[in-house]
Amino acid sequence: MNTIHSEVQDYYGTELQVSEDLKTNACCTLTKPPKHILEALNLVADEVQAKYYGCGLTLPSAVHGLRILDLGSGSGRDCYIAAKLVGETGSIIGVDMTDEQLAVANNHIEYHREKFGYKESNVEFIKGNIEELDALGFENESFDIIISNCVINLATDKQKVLNDAFALLKPGGEMYFSDVYSDRRVPKTLQDNRVLWGECLSGALYWNDFLNTAKSAGFTDPRATENKPVTVENEELEILLGDIKFYSVTYRLMKIDGLESDCEDYGQAVNYKGGIPEEENAFLLDDHHYFPRGKVISVCGNTYKMLFDTRFKEYFDFYGTWDVHYGIFEGCGGSMPFSVSADSSAESCC
Repeated sequence: MNTIHSEVQDYYGTELQVSEDLKTNACCTLTKPPKHILEALNLVADEVQAKYYGCGLTLPSAVHGLRILDLGSGSGRDCYIAAKLVGETGSIIGVDMTDEQLAVANNHIEYHREKFGYKESNVEFIKGNIEELDALGFENESFDIIISNCVINLATDKQKVLNDAFALLKPGGEMYFSDVYSDRRVPKTLQDNRVLWGECLSGALYWNDFLNTAKSAGFTDPRATENKPVTVENEELEILLGDIKFYSVTYRLMKIDGLESDCEDYGQAVNYKGGIPEEENAFLLDDHHYFPRGKVISVCGNTYKMLFDTRFKEYFDFYGTWDVHYGIFEGCGGSMPFSVSADSSAESCC
């Protein structure tokens, strides 16, 4: 484990100087940021952006005033975007184990405080291993949201990371993060390849192993919000990887008591009233739950709780009770999150 950690530190601290040094497109965000994130991103320092190695958009909506923890915060790009979105009443803590990345992040704290017009900075960076969150002195149930961007695949004990994250979240909180997953288990021979590990490929979890890991940590009903194929685009590495397919997926894991292992039907429905600035006309819970404003939509019991027992409650009207069970709910889709075409040639990194 220590060898892998030191190799990751060297890869992201020394070998990679800017995002263009990456050898594949695994650590590359293929989705164009929405307007509110793009506006915040435009305020982030150039050096911080240049050393960004994420694979997705890890900032959910409705975060004003919240306390957020970023696992593997790197140069601090996502932390600074979040710092703008949560406002002066919110706060961000980034955890990373690479000194060079932490130095970049810390060197720009005052720059962003001034850029955002805050009296005091609402960002802090801590050196630490995301596999040892329980050793960093955080109180349990002290964070509203935990984010991470293409970092958990680099951890050797992913179960420990998710266990600790679950403990740190407040009831009703969520872990909202992007990472790389595979359509089968990656062989040990490839896991030993330093470049493939550093490029976020050989440490990727097989998607079904991830679902079981998340559920074991307490996140009963993982919800994918977005997925994109990772095409690698490096002939030498593609030969090594063979037929293994990789995907960049953003997941929403919620800490909610009483979620069931399957989607059950209690005859319930919800209506999105609007009010979330970033999603005024419609709210996207996950890739198969889209709520246009003003439209009453039937939902399973789990989806009902994900809206009623979280910060989203104030934005919805709720209908129905838990008195009668009507069997399995047929409208939630399957658990396989990778359903898009492998043709993503028209998209570019942001």
